[in-house]
Amino acid sequence: MPTSTSDPGRQVPPAMSEANRIIAILRAEARSHGLDAIGIARLDDLGTQPGVHLAAFLAQGRHGDMTWMAAQSWRRSHPRNLWPEAKSAVVLALSYAPAEDPLRVLGEPNRAAISVYAKGRDYHDVLKSRLKLVAARLAAETRCDVKVFVDTAPLMEKPIAALAGVGWQGKHTNLVSRTHGSWLFLGVILTTADLVPDAPARDRCGTCRRCLDVCPTGAFPAPYELDARRCIAYLTIEHKGPIPRELRPAMGNRVFGCDDCLAVCPWNKFAATAREARFAARSETDNPALADLLALDDKTFRQRFAGTPVKRTGRDRVVRNAAIAAGNSGDETLLVSLERLLCDASPLVRGAAIWAIARLAGPARIAALATKYRAREPDHDARAEWYAECAS
Repeated sequence: MPTSTSDPGRQVPPAMSEANRIIAILRAEARSHGLDAIGIARLDDLGTQPGVHLAAFLAQGRHGDMTWMAAQSWRRSHPRNLWPEAKSAVVLALSYAPAEDPLRVLGEPNRAAISVYAKGRDYHDVLKSRLKLVAARLAAETRCDVKVFVDTAPLMEKPIAALAGVGWQGKHTNLVSRTHGSWLFLGVILTTADLVPDAPARDRCGTCRRCLDVCPTGAFPAPYELDARRCIAYLTIEHKGPIPRELRPAMGNRVFGCDDCLAVCPWNKFAATAREARFAARSETDNPALADLLALDDKTFRQRFAGTPVKRTGRDRVVRNAAIAAGNSGDETLLVSLERLLCDASPLVRGAAIWAIARLAGPARIAALATKYRAREPDHDARAEWYAECAS
């Protein structure tokens, strides 16, 4: 019978086979490096279902402009397509459970809601260094090859984690753990070693649909299905163009990511606050004032968000998002900050600022701005035309 390894702290009987000895070593190694969960999966057991789901997702265009997902779809559909010699996957997880309710900031429209995962140190750096240590021990004990992955290669970590018993994919399509709720960072070690697998996790969502019903933009066409094109996390982080007008009001003050579907999961009641201090919110990322974000140039943006996931998205998209949040805030004191963005070098920022001003300002102020920019831009460039549209 497979030895359960979903909890790094679980004890193993002294009498064991060589295969189970390796598993016990891996569990102890994971525990020594502060990892919160570990599970083992045989790649032969993964089957074709994840690949079928991915193909349907792509065929319906639900990946939006994440073209890298379609370009690597064949390799992504099964780990063996990425590395044919691999036999097993070791899934390791690190909790980032917050100390406070991340949805509380949604009631403070002057502040920018930043997703819990992005408030501290970039998890790629923290998790990958620990995976490498566990992988090195695995290679030394088994004399087999290993490769480490943390969300940067065409690998579907969540189906593998479910097969390895770390958790199950909930109706919001994210992994859910009985111990850590929805707050887990995942990393995978693929290996040519044939390891003893854990039992797959059982879906425990039951009839609950809180994660589906809370979504502000209706990004879930059905349970266990996501349309990224309507997901605020995708729109604020991955999407490179203007955010669709019809979705902007529903964004509220969410400037980087969205925690709604994660935060309402009932299994979070069992999750203890993350032990990793580097995941704690910094003052610069702990839901800052919108006015501060609207004032960022590229240099100050890089300084403020250095070492966090926010930096990878870039200044223009973050300020675009902050402008939309300002338009949703109802706070006319932000108009001065928004008007400064009308001459921003980025058309993405300018367009969002125009939309926000139209939401906050009265017709007289908009008409005055249109006149001002017509005079400044005699050829009636895109900015003047936008203002004419807003004033009509």
